[in-house]
Amino acid sequence: MMTDRKLNTREEADARYKWAIEDLYKDDEDWKRDYELLKSRIPELTKFRGRLGESAEVLLSMQKLSDELNQLLEKVYVYANQRLHENTDNSTYQNLASQAQGLLVELSESLSFVEPELMELPDGIIETFLDENEELSVYRQYFENIIRQKKHVLPTEQEQLLAAMGEVAESPKDIFSMFNNADIRFPEITGEDGHPVQVTHGRYMSLMQSRNRQVRKDAFEAMYGVYGDWRNTLAAMYRANVKQEAFLAKAHKYTSDLEAALDGSHIPVKVYEQLIEAVHESMPLMYRYMKLRKKLLGVEELHMYDLYVPMTEQDHSEIPFEQAKKTVLEGLALMGEEYLHLLREGFDHGWIDVYENQGKRTGAYSWGAYGTHPYVLLNYQGTLHDVFTLAHEMGHALHSWYSDEHQPYIYAGYRIFVAEVASTCNEALLIHYLMEQSKKAGDQKKTMYLINYFLEQFRTTLFRQTMFAEFEKITHGLQEQGETLTADRLCEIYYDLNKLYFGEEICVDQEIAMEWARIPHFYTPFYVYQYATGFSAAIALSKQILEQGAPAVEQYKKFLKGGSSMYPLELLKVAGVDMEQKAPVQDALAVFAQYLDEMERLADHDTV
Repeated sequence: MMTDRKLNTREEADARYKWAIEDLYKDDEDWKRDYELLKSRIPELTKFRGRLGESAEVLLSMQKLSDELNQLLEKVYVYANQRLHENTDNSTYQNLASQAQGLLVELSESLSFVEPELMELPDGIIETFLDENEELSVYRQYFENIIRQKKHVLPTEQEQLLAAMGEVAESPKDIFSMFNNADIRFPEITGEDGHPVQVTHGRYMSLMQSRNRQVRKDAFEAMYGVYGDWRNTLAAMYRANVKQEAFLAKAHKYTSDLEAALDGSHIPVKVYEQLIEAVHESMPLMYRYMKLRKKLLGVEELHMYDLYVPMTEQDHSEIPFEQAKKTVLEGLALMGEEYLHLLREGFDHGWIDVYENQGKRTGAYSWGAYGTHPYVLLNYQGTLHDVFTLAHEMGHALHSWYSDEHQPYIYAGYRIFVAEVASTCNEALLIHYLMEQSKKAGDQKKTMYLINYFLEQFRTTLFRQTMFAEFEKITHGLQEQGETLTADRLCEIYYDLNKLYFGEEICVDQEIAMEWARIPHFYTPFYVYQYATGFSAAIALSKQILEQGAPAVEQYKKFLKGGSSMYPLELLKVAGVDMEQKAPVQDALAVFAQYLDEMERLADHDTV
């Protein structure tokens, strides 16, 4: 799609499809004034050092100044980086982004005394301040979250010692990142056109989606063959990272590094464990899906390198951006006129940077600064996938809009645990609408393509990320029990998990045992489970909206407006989803079962 067209420079790009960056700052000089103002005001924080326990008024003054400076930094930082993302070759904005990063570090260092000092205050003093000062009470949730973790904070000298070793603790992640991004090299294989193509991280997924099975097999073996050559080195990196996480968790008086990782968002360990349990209970659904994939691909043996190729023929017709906007609006009509009005506002008033241009950052994201509208970066190519990306990123954007509009700055940002809920909910509603339309049109081929797309969302997000989460739980648990995580042991655990999650309908190739070695998220332990829980919550919410309509939408919007004014689990309960129970994951898996039933029925009619 659009790949044969000449790529415009940023200056040549159509202004109608650029974001209105001037809504942040009208020009660079305007930005520079705020940059200089912020730089001059950061030293004001020093006057509060050692004084936070004096009175509610002193604590309030510090917090208001902190909010003011952080809000200004956010605006300065976002503008500089979004200008850089318009053209990453632009040296002017490389410099501005570097300056903004310097200010971020400077402000962080200037505020580093706050939490340790609050932790050292006598028990009850912050609560007293909150009760006696109405203006300070706005910060109750923020301060209570700090107080809640007080039992895990060590005396100042010990915390300073642990902080000083922070750079050393990051070494396993840094070494892996350097190895995985800079040093590792994969061989060439023969591509679809018969010409040599080098396997790279960036090309791997497109190679795995090739209709040519030999290309997929060769790419798969090339990738994992190289990782296998480094298995002992990679195991040492992984083991070192697990050890440092276990050490820090124990030092901070947690019962496990899993508990430590979840505590920041106040997530009980049982949420993590119940996710794994619920997915285990529904493993037969994945086994049926593998059987169906084997049938639709027409292969005698299904292999691990057959997992990403579409089971049905893809629709390659180009979808103009104006049509994409119309489709998203129609697909999200159940969300009501207020939500649709905000979507149109974003579509028509410079929230979105639509098309690729020379030097533009790849991928897609939603970002922005408090006090201005959200921004969405796209690299729109006219595929159906791009239409889903538009719905996804606008889900993030409207979550941010509602949160910013209804929360003070301190609570405007939402936590990672709920970050993918709004975006995935939009996608689920859109795909339901598109499937209904294709059924009405009698287009079974398109219906099957859409179901394939949705089933793959479940496989790669709910099942796969849960398998990752289980691998982390097992390996970190073994380390805590004193077992050495050798390459052989890690490969054994990972291979057995693949057999468990995919079942007897697939040949679990031995090479997949090395996949653990290429997952960067494993160096931020116990992070990936949030993709699975967020996806489950989003599917459960979309199901409520589809079944209940406006009342469910109003409950859902309370969640969107909540920011971080409550803990993530409490916020989701407001929308009617209790992630402390298995039900939302089970409800999401019931949706998976529903679409799997339909795909099996269509496959039986030989409509491919």
